[in-house]
Amino acid sequence: MPGALKGEDIYCQITSIKRNFVEAKLLKVNKKSKFRVVPACTIYNECGGCQIMHLHYDKQLEFKTDLLHQALKNLLLRDMKNMRSVQLSECRNQSTTVLSFNSRLGNLKSGQAGLYAQNSHYLVELKDCLVQDKETQVIANRLAELLTYHQIPLQMRENARCSHHHGTQSKKNGQVQIIIVTNRQLNVTQLVKDLVKDFPEVVTVAVNTNTAKQVKSMVKRQKLSGVKREFKKEYSTMSFSLSPRAFYQLNPEQTEILYSEAIKALDVSKEDHLIDAYCGVGTIGFAFANKVRVLEEWILFQKP
Repeated sequence: MPGALKGEDIYCQITSIKRNFVEAKLLKVNKKSKFRVVPACTIYNECGGCQIMHLHYDKQLEFKTDLLHQALKNLLLRDMKNMRSVQLSECRNQSTTVLSFNSRLGNLKSGQAGLYAQNSHYLVELKDCLVQDKETQVIANRLAELLTYHQIPLQMRENARCSHHHGTQSKKNGQVQIIIVTNRQLNVTQLVKDLVKDFPEVVTVAVNTNTAKQVKSMVKRQKLSGVKREFKKEYSTMSFSLSPRAFYQLNPEQTEILYSEAIKALDVSKEDHLIDAYCGVGTIGFAFANKVRVLEEWILFQKP
């Protein structure tokens, strides 16, 4: 039940009954949990991007641990421990936002960048997301303004124009990569020039063309537009050149902690053969590369 916390006395409305669980809508909290906190985000209830910000962080960790225990109970895992995040705000260096402007308004300042409210197509505008890197948020807002200014047609939905935007920043070198997902061919040459003029750190702008009814972030038809310099990410002592379709971890600082724990848990030796069976960029495989005899990887993205 979204919004409710363990141990609370509430009023709710049953919305769905499944074989092994029930879904409900929270109507009123009669007795609050002592671990309920006021979310730092002013649009937390409308946005839906975060789900448990109203729960004290220590209890968030317990909640996530319980989810893992339920998901992995058949593996009989014990002694699972939490690794606290080193940074709770501005920790995501990769964003996915919806870009929109209403074609009926004719207002060049009507462009918006944000997220859909949960289970809806209602766009909640984001000006300053607490968990998102500030620069990628600023660039997303400017991109929405430029799309509106240049009157670039995007994905059509109920007389409104909208598209998805993916922005990724490399915190160590300051580079930014932009991907625009739309359902039609776009000419964004002038937009890219204006964007790079405002943000010289933008090294790649790509347009993903998706003609399916559902907007997807990863599609086969992709075109680099205007800026084509290498976008690089650093992990430990290694540097990776990433294509717009490549997957990389959202939180680079926590990634290094995660990988170090994986290295200790697996406890490999120079006699071991390691298979990175779903490698993507291959960062976790390379983290083990100097510790094993052979590293085999399945390349997920072979084409640029």
